Amino acid sequence: MTHAVPPRRSALLFIDSLKLGGAERVTLQWAEWLSEAGWNVTLLTSKPTSHDFYPAPTGLRRLREPAMPGLLDRALFWPLKLWRLRKLLRREQPDLLIGMTTLPSIKLALASIGLASRLVLSERNYPPARPLAWRWRLLRRFAYPRAHLHLVQTRGIAQWLHQRGLARRTAVLPNAIVWPIPPLAPQLAPEAFVPPGQKMILAVGTKLHQKGFDRLVAAFAGLQADFADWSLVILGIEDESYRGVDQAARLRQLMGSESSRLILPGNVGNVGDWYKASDLFVLASRFEGYPNVLLEAMASGLACLAVDCPTGPSDLIDPGVNGWLVSEHVASTDMAPPLRQALEDVSARAAFASRAQAVRQRNAPESLRPLFLDLMGSL
Repeated sequence: MTHAVPPRRSALLFIDSLKLGGAERVTLQWAEWLSEAGWNVTLLTSKPTSHDFYPAPTGLRRLREPAMPGLLDRALFWPLKLWRLRKLLRREQPDLLIGMTTLPSIKLALASIGLASRLVLSERNYPPARPLAWRWRLLRRFAYPRAHLHLVQTRGIAQWLHQRGLARRTAVLPNAIVWPIPPLAPQLAPEAFVPPGQKMILAVGTKLHQKGFDRLVAAFAGLQADFADWSLVILGIEDESYRGVDQAARLRQLMGSESSRLILPGNVGNVGDWYKASDLFVLASRFEGYPNVLLEAMASGLACLAVDCPTGPSDLIDPGVNGWLVSEHVASTDMAPPLRQALEDVSARAAFASRAQAVRQRNAPESLRPLFLDLMGSL
């Protein structure tokens, strides 16, 4: 007697693009986990592959969200764009839909109404820290409760969704750390940017306001005379406009006359080399989801100073044990005193750096992958 082979389950993950960022990396990691577990996986993005920073796993099927031609790609024609997305979903008929970040999640939830697919939505930041336009808030109110599961990074995000009636079921899954950190292009050597003998404060990110680079630079500018052997390096800030703001120029202006002590290499693919070459990592963010860069810095054995913003840093740092955790009130007033303490206390930096590496085991993919696959299988 022959037995029919059960069909492979299919999953579609939807995110805006594969540009540089934590949500994009997690999306690719989840896609890879599903594929390794035998799922047929499709990645849907709004932007074309020309916007990619991260290489997609070999064999991952790519689709692009249907775009409207020319002048039709406006808010007035958004329902038509949603209808075209729904048409794509009906053609693909995936068993599982996963929306990554807010706007793709809203669109996916609305476009899949009436379809048999199970729906998972995943906020990758603390929602109230990034207020939506009224139209998107209204659509989120209708769309989010449709999800069979909201898979989030911290308890704080889950509580916010429940308190506002936006989620029926939530699960918390922190980010995994792939160790060693795989190198990508472009690869820039730290020694080519930092003068010999200079110690390095490192920060990483692409968004000046969210990452709090302005308050970090202002704090270091006030301390630079007392710490002549230190330089501040910020990876990810480019010499170009971001949403109408020249972020690099603004930071150099905050640094003042000693702007040479502020080093902005731009995007780098070998961030692991920069963690190893640094003496202190600072996360000055005003809000986060679950900061991958802090996780990576700790895994790299780097002493870390982080602002206790919503949400994420307090899930990683035990104050006085494996790092410094600064209250948001102190950070918003003046970051210079806690930064001074971290620069002066050599023994604390060494102790925190050693203990921080425990995140390699706690956030190992081998531990988190089965939890993710069990959650997806349970749907």
